[in-house]
Amino acid sequence: MNEQKETGRTANVKAVSVADYIVERLAAEGIDHCFGVAGDYVFPICDAVDSSAKVKWIGCANELNASYAADGYARIRGAAMLTTTYGVGELSAINGVMGAKAEKSLVFHVVGMPSYQNQRLGKIAHHTLGDGIFGNFVDLSAKAACTHAVINPQNCVIEMERVIAEAHRNSQPAYIVVPSDYALSPIVPADVKPLVPRSNAAALEKAMAAIAQRIKQAKAVVAFPAFTISRLGLQKQAQRAIEAVGCPFVTTLMEKCLFDESHSQFAGMYVGAVSEKRTRQIVEGADLVLDLGGVNLNDITTAAYSGRFDLSRFITVGLNDVRIGDKIIPNVRLADVLTGLAELKPSSTPYRGTPQALAPVNGSPSDKITMDALYPRYAAFLRTGDTVVLETGSSSLGVTPTIFPDGVRVEAQVLWGSIGWATPAAFGVALADPSRRTILITGEGSHQLTANDIGAMGRFGANVIVFVLNNDGYLIERALEENPDWTYNDLAPWKYAELPKALGCANWYTARVTTLGELDEAMKAARASKSGAYIEIIGGRMDMPPALAFAHGQLKSMYGDAP
Repeated sequence: MNEQKETGRTANVKAVSVADYIVERLAAEGIDHCFGVAGDYVFPICDAVDSSAKVKWIGCANELNASYAADGYARIRGAAMLTTTYGVGELSAINGVMGAKAEKSLVFHVVGMPSYQNQRLGKIAHHTLGDGIFGNFVDLSAKAACTHAVINPQNCVIEMERVIAEAHRNSQPAYIVVPSDYALSPIVPADVKPLVPRSNAAALEKAMAAIAQRIKQAKAVVAFPAFTISRLGLQKQAQRAIEAVGCPFVTTLMEKCLFDESHSQFAGMYVGAVSEKRTRQIVEGADLVLDLGGVNLNDITTAAYSGRFDLSRFITVGLNDVRIGDKIIPNVRLADVLTGLAELKPSSTPYRGTPQALAPVNGSPSDKITMDALYPRYAAFLRTGDTVVLETGSSSLGVTPTIFPDGVRVEAQVLWGSIGWATPAAFGVALADPSRRTILITGEGSHQLTANDIGAMGRFGANVIVFVLNNDGYLIERALEENPDWTYNDLAPWKYAELPKALGCANWYTARVTTLGELDEAMKAARASKSGAYIEIIGGRMDMPPALAFAHGQLKSMYGDAP
């Protein structure tokens, strides 16, 4: 499609429909897959995707799975497209979109509405409440986004630029809804240019002077690079900034492998009282904490709020402002601050730590599989160029403290924590960057919610290696209450290793393993497989990682005393 057709600014070319414009404009954001479930109100958008030479339709098992997959894709590409129908479709997806909002993942959620004509006539239509009112769901879906627009032919070009710019400014979802007849109508051209968020020059100069002064005065500085750096693709800029400052840096569970863990300035993962002693001393003893991107110190990342630090010592560089104590300097972009920090000269000898080695693989081939033996095997299995997607719960809490090889990327939904997210997210991650191998590490409880998109992986050639830990129920929930034996934490006993074949992945390698020897052989076969692989790992019912065991003893701190 030529540039004139894309912009719709020349009257002598064929008119561009609203649906075509939306799809092609989002393609210009680096999106070449659209996740969704078709429906009659959104057929014009689906048709535009299917007709596009730039964007491929990726049908998912349901709208929730599609929203999770779009979230995973956006984490790698910087943006994703999700398409659902009005009412029943968009509401099924809203949990996943809201999770993307919480975790700063930019998903463009495009929804087709009943026609403008039927809305004006107040007709009773399917997928509605039967009251002739068609705006009931717009406010709900808009709350899951940072910005939204109801598109018509007159406002299409202008509104698309506004919502795209605002979504990028906040790195959060945008909700775009269009009546089905308007989607087929030609756009009204408008002479607008893409809006790029920029820092105010005076505000940036003020912020950098204040930050530099605080760094110069501080006796002990530590950097907390946040997960938002990954969302914006600023890893290299952030690493250069930290190297220029010369201070140690730590990460939380949300930033696992943001930079290589062999980096000489890496001082470990901070998890409150569960942290390594030296790591905790560096963080809690610092008189200046450089929060680069807005680190999220929640109940999970702080191990039930067990950290001990003074927030007044923080300088927080957000996406669009800088906070120093009680002062806010607005209109300053994170990327520009990182560039400014990279130009600083360290006032003292840069920190140099001793990189931690990979944990040794332990156990005999005939041994049953324990978590102490499993996590080092995961680390030994990984290679440069792997992207690991971790499920919420014991998988993320157990795996993240383990040192990983250089060149490994990790994605997890630590803050929102919607179980089931990881399976479709791994699908989206795999499509976003097929040059890397995607490794999914999940538990059977979470997996049961969204396992049907294993079929989508096979259909679209996403050759994911899947590890499913089967420990006979919801271990995370057993750990987070006094009585682990409530029946609501039990599950249907699926034959997990048979799922890929049933879901159309006939050429995948599959295995069910109960001993370390069987696991080692299965891992070798999975790595050698040219297609996907799926390994069911049988673990102990209450065999939990240290961080989860710690949380089990801190229930009052996490949830408060009973009234």
